Amino acid sequence: MAIGEVLYPVNLVVAGRPCLVVGAGRIGARKAEGLLVAGARVQVVATVVGPEVRSMPLTWDERPYRSQDLEGVWLAIAATGDPEVDREVRADGDAAGVWVNSADEPSLCTFTLPSVVRQGPVMVTVSTGGRSPALAGWLKSHVAAELGPGWATLAELLGEAREQLRAQGRSTEDVDWRPVLEWSMLELVEAGDIARARERIRACLSSS
Repeated sequence: MAIGEVLYPVNLVVAGRPCLVVGAGRIGARKAEGLLVAGARVQVVATVVGPEVRSMPLTWDERPYRSQDLEGVWLAIAATGDPEVDREVRADGDAAGVWVNSADEPSLCTFTLPSVVRQGPVMVTVSTGGRSPALAGWLKSHVAAELGPGWATLAELLGEAREQLRAQGRSTEDVDWRPVLEWSMLELVEAGDIARARERIRACLSSS
């Protein structure tokens, strides 16, 4: 990935898929944890595997990286801190058709990892295209301060309403959802008035 390239944002479904993390230091452990949260089957390869990674629900090998480690892998993360090894992972990934992220070097990435804020099903990501992870982290902290648990509840209510529309044979893409969100819905949810929130959602959708 070259600095300045326009990136295509996606959310990958990695649940059940084999993913490799090369490196088991602080950064490697964090990358492995993120994959585990998303349900991936994680394999870690590193010359030294510390207690943090050993305690995770994953498989690991304490040895140098080998090209064969990418066989059958869906994506890989290079987090060794050794530029030569990280470049080798990227080159092997290109040859094997495996997406590779390098924790320290954007030019070695075929995908990048944004900073993430989660509240239940709500996920907000912040990316600077590899230019400044520090800025992405700073923006993440500001987003996190605004994204309270009420947003997760609201997302569940809207998902419930969406399923009800589908059950009625209506397309959810043709519905104007803006009035629902403009009726101080978050205030109702945060006040714990879920029944009234549901009523307002139904009223808005029935008139659209």
